[in-house]
Amino acid sequence: MLLFELSAAPGLATALVGHTADALGELALSHFPDGESHVRLLSPVEGRDVALLCSLDRPDAKLVPLLLAAGAARQQGARSVGLVAPYLAYMRQDIAFRAGEAVSAAIFGEVLSARFDWLVTTDPHLHRLPDLAGVYSIPAVAVSASEAIAGWVAREVENPVIVGPDEESAQWAGRIAQAAGGRATILRKVRSGPYSVTIDPAGLNELATGTPVIVDDIASSGKTLIEAVRLLRERGFNDPVCAVVHPIFAGESYEELRAAGAGRVVSTNTIAHPSNAIDVSSALAEGIARALGPISGAGD
Repeated sequence: MLLFELSAAPGLATALVGHTADALGELALSHFPDGESHVRLLSPVEGRDVALLCSLDRPDAKLVPLLLAAGAARQQGARSVGLVAPYLAYMRQDIAFRAGEAVSAAIFGEVLSARFDWLVTTDPHLHRLPDLAGVYSIPAVAVSASEAIAGWVAREVENPVIVGPDEESAQWAGRIAQAAGGRATILRKVRSGPYSVTIDPAGLNELATGTPVIVDDIASSGKTLIEAVRLLRERGFNDPVCAVVHPIFAGESYEELRAAGAGRVVSTNTIAHPSNAIDVSSALAEGIARALGPISGAGD
């Protein structure tokens, strides 16, 4: 397999090559004066399995170069073309909440399914969907960052107590607590708008003495984490650690989270961010092997 990097956290492409014993291809991306993208694959791909590494945070500007790179690989005779998207965008709008809305998860899934043979991602936002097959017609493998986060917590945090800031985080909090050998408690979030969140403190009664580690899958506006940190500080707990799978951190949300009293903020390298401290390349490599195996076997 030949791996091309379009957009990823520093070092992730090299780490993936190290895990999978694949080669890293060369790609040139530029833009014409009118804003159109120009993509050139500098490494030969004929007869090879190709993977494009592109984390799809802030996806709109990345989509056209990604589709052009996939098309170029097909034009030049690649045996298969897959997508490694450590963060997968457009998963939240999986139904029409109001009349006339685009169900963007389904539309985005159709676009990528038409250009790729397989997909690997990390902890996609599956709220109402049981799995990626609900919006992707190609083999789509979702790997988890839970083991990597649990390993970091076990090494770096003394007497950790895993805190899920809302019901949706329960799946990550439980897995991380079990793997790290700690306990978990889940709080309840009430969202009254995209930037307005309150958290019910009832779940704090289950916390024992220790260092709270708030875990969440996505930090976008950061409001959920910020409110959880403020609540814990108000109740007299030790400075909480925040561990995030996907560190989008729009606007000034990262600075606001630190100012709210978070002792330390860490994230996985699914998205490039200064908080990156947890490597998920091993999990992604395992996902690539699972996705590519049947396709490579079918072509032999």
